[in-house]
Amino acid sequence: MLTGTIVNALAILAGSLAGMLLTWLAGHFSTLLPAGSTKLGERLQTIIMEGVALCVLFLGISGSLKGQNSLITILSMVIGAIAGELLDLDRRMRRLGDWVQKKTERLALGSGGASVSEGFVTASLLFCVGAMAIVGALQDGLTGDHSTLFAKSLLDGISSIVFGASLGIGVTFSAAAVLLYQGLIALLASVLAPFLGDAVIAEMTCVGSLLIVALAFNMLNLTKIKVMNLVPAIFLPILLCLFM
Repeated sequence: MLTGTIVNALAILAGSLAGMLLTWLAGHFSTLLPAGSTKLGERLQTIIMEGVALCVLFLGISGSLKGQNSLITILSMVIGAIAGELLDLDRRMRRLGDWVQKKTERLALGSGGASVSEGFVTASLLFCVGAMAIVGALQDGLTGDHSTLFAKSLLDGISSIVFGASLGIGVTFSAAAVLLYQGLIALLASVLAPFLGDAVIAEMTCVGSLLIVALAFNMLNLTKIKVMNLVPAIFLPILLCLFM
């Protein structure tokens, strides 16, 4: 049942470790490289991250167009934002990341100055919040169809190489977040099945994709939206679709 989720987590772990190793090798042999190559590597890293952010933005926009009832989307975002802000999920997630950082500060290989919490939060949100995570986990649990999560694993693996190189060891811990998040959805899928019709999935996809758009804006340094505080909105269509 959890084959797709396990493969996804392993792809993220392998990709992030590969990115950290590449950064370490680049730093270790930097003295053997031509003058100016370090700055070139930094520029390449920046432009690659910006390119990935634009791809994330595209995925968010395309997924947000799948919603069928804009009122459900609006109510989900508003109510979810209130709930998330009252719970202050963003602060709790960052506190968890800071705790992990204290426990692993000696392992901060290739962090490039980024904190463990930054890498953990950024990667966890990108890999967990989205249409493919929800739909793929549901398919994994309900029908045993792993194709969506296999495709997601490929995308996440490539992205995690870049994130691992730029954000460091915090990205590796996002693999555990993916395993827990998608695994929980897959395990609960059979219980929620009567409430998860095509309309519900479409609205959950729409709301989740809007959060991906917000995350892309943050990655491009255009905004500082507390995306984690909006996460409860993803699950509200399950209730709202019963009445609307």
